[in-house]
Amino acid sequence: MSPLAVFLIFLVSITACLVIYLTNEFREENLNYSNKKQMKKTTLKSKAIEKEKIVAETLNGRFAMIGLIAAVGAYLTTGQIIPGFV
Repeated sequence: MSPLAVFLIFLVSITACLVIYLTNEFREENLNYSNKKQMKKTTLKSKAIEKEKIVAETLNGRFAMIGLIAAVGAYLTTGQIIPGFV
């Protein structure tokens, strides 16, 4: 097996582990929020940002950074942003 193939397999496995970790963190944050919401009811009339939206935006930002790192890695290894396209 060529060194490039080993490197690409390594990158894919690291990305898969990171996605699994972030998904579990998202689940835990949602469970923590739902438990707190049941225990404490707010009577404020001010508009509050929902915790699910904050968690979703955080997760979206993390995945965007993974994509950016993948694009930089692809450019450094192949010289192309999307390998295979001219």
